[in-house]
Amino acid sequence: MPEVVNLAQKFSLFTEHWSPKIAGELNDFYVKLVKFQGEFVWHHHDDEDEMFLVVKGRLQMRFREEDLWLNEGEFVIVPRGVEHMPVAPDEVHVVLFEPKSTLNTGNVESDRTVTDLDRI
Repeated sequence: MPEVVNLAQKFSLFTEHWSPKIAGELNDFYVKLVKFQGEFVWHHHDDEDEMFLVVKGRLQMRFREEDLWLNEGEFVIVPRGVEHMPVAPDEVHVVLFEPKSTLNTGNVESDRTVTDLDRI
C-alpha cells in the first residue's frame, strides 16, 4: 500500500551532513534526503543526471562557468558529465532524485563517499 512521506519528519531523523538517506524508490531511481553544510567536492557523474530540490535553506551550486543559487522550493537538474560542487554556507535540506547507481561523489573517491545508504 502506498504511504505518505512527511519530509520534515524524515529530516528530523538524522543530523549528519553529506550523508544521503533513502526515503523512497521510484522505478530505477532513489528519492534521497540529505543535509548539506559547508563545501562538498568537485565531481561529475558520467552516466547519471541529478536533481537537487531545496526543501529548507539556500544552496549554491557551483559550476566551472557560473554559480547558481537555489532557494526553498527550487530545483536544478545537473546533466551527466557536468562538473559541479554543492555549497551550503548554512545548513540546507535537499531532496535528490537520481538513479540507484548514482554515487554521491561521482567520479571522485573521498572521505565523503557514501557507498551504503541508510533507509529512513
